Amino acid sequence: MGRGRLDARARQPGEGMNRFKSRSRALRAEETAAEELLWRELRNRQLARWKFRRQHPIDRYIVDFVSLDGKVIVEVDGGTHSTDEERSRDDRRTEALERLGFHVLRVTNTDVYKNLDGVLETVLHELDRA
Repeated sequence: MGRGRLDARARQPGEGMNRFKSRSRALRAEETAAEELLWRELRNRQLARWKFRRQHPIDRYIVDFVSLDGKVIVEVDGGTHSTDEERSRDDRRTEALERLGFHVLRVTNTDVYKNLDGVLETVLHELDRA
């Protein structure tokens, strides 16, 4: 009996990655207005021919935007990143991604709305350092 329960709960190969893919698709469908605005500027190699992916799984996280070749991640933080607990979680996430060799840029929705050119310059500067 115990063995049957164990088998019933056994995961299929690739099940974890499929869950990440499903979550990534859902996040792309639910992107914020700031993410949508930034994505319009990053997609199709519009930023100095660098390729970006959005809502892309890396390790156990799904990042907002990433240039895999440039090893640069851009996270757009809205109002849900304002408490001490949330900032602490973001710091742990950033540290984990940096241990994987990525540089993480955090920008706010306000940055994207009011200074999109500045955000793009900052991203490009980081990519040029790659």
